[in-house]
Amino acid sequence: MFQPNNQISFQTRALSVKDSSALTQVDQNETSIVVRDEMQNGGFAHAETIIYYSKKLQDDLHMLGMKIKEHEENLKFLKTQKSKLDDSILDLQVKSHSSSIPKTENENNSQPQPEEQTTEQILRHEKSAAGILCQLKTRHGTQASHLPLTKDVLGVVATLGRLDDDNLSRLFAEYLGVETMLAIVCKTYEGVKALETYDKEGCINTSSGLHGLGASIGRTLDGRFLVICLDNLMHGPYAGEFVADDPQRRLDLIKPRLPNGECPPGFLGFAVNMINVDSTNLFCLTASGYGLRETLFYNLFSRLQVYKTRAEMVLALPCISDGALSLDGGMIRSTGVFSLGNRCWCEIPKALGNINCT
Repeated sequence: MFQPNNQISFQTRALSVKDSSALTQVDQNETSIVVRDEMQNGGFAHAETIIYYSKKLQDDLHMLGMKIKEHEENLKFLKTQKSKLDDSILDLQVKSHSSSIPKTENENNSQPQPEEQTTEQILRHEKSAAGILCQLKTRHGTQASHLPLTKDVLGVVATLGRLDDDNLSRLFAEYLGVETMLAIVCKTYEGVKALETYDKEGCINTSSGLHGLGASIGRTLDGRFLVICLDNLMHGPYAGEFVADDPQRRLDLIKPRLPNGECPPGFLGFAVNMINVDSTNLFCLTASGYGLRETLFYNLFSRLQVYKTRAEMVLALPCISDGALSLDGGMIRSTGVFSLGNRCWCEIPKALGNINCT
């Protein structure tokens, strides 16, 4: 009779144990969910913090980059201004150098005018094409330029420009050589063809052109002679800018710079810009509107540099690309080609040495 009661009690105890175990499992599940939620929420908050500071750093870097760019642009502007000031100072030094050359007593008094002097010197080359042309001009004056033979001729190289510095004039004349100094300059190839004609066999017709002109005035043309055609120059005309507000239309060439960025000491300028060109020859000599400086003289001298001394010229070798001259007689004809020895004026007649032509 007592056994059923014991069974009920045991079962009740068993149920209570099961219920307790179930409750424990429910509590653990709920706790793990809460913990998981808290971890997830904390992870999101941490990620948002990282994103915020990352964006802030990006913004700060962008602002820093903008400031660096601004400083770089300011530095570039200042360097450009410094370069312009250096060029201006250099130009003033060149002008000062030219104007400070003392004149001798003969030059101040009864010295002939440069153009007359040049003509006299060329006329000494009696059997040259240049001598014959100058003789024609001397006899017929301005009418000579209207003749069919010479209407396209601008003149002789030696007469188309001038220098105030006698020493530079001699140096430039030596650099070019007698043949180039006496070269005839024509605007077009039609003018070149008019100077010399040929028969059917290809032989020179000595009764026409310069040959016929020379024979008519008793000056037989002897040997070859150079003729420069502005429309057919090998390197073409200078295509860059000109010096602003310069009535002589000097070429705005980039000044040489040493590896440290400084202009070489003793640099006086470019030969092509030291030439004084007559105003009538500065504009529109060719069909394309070019003048003598950017055609004839640029092709003769290119970027030939001029220095005070030979020593300064040698120090500037890394910057010299198209030759250089120095006032004390140094000469570099092109990169790696040096002209050594004493200046020999016997090869260049004194007349040409004095020609104000470069």
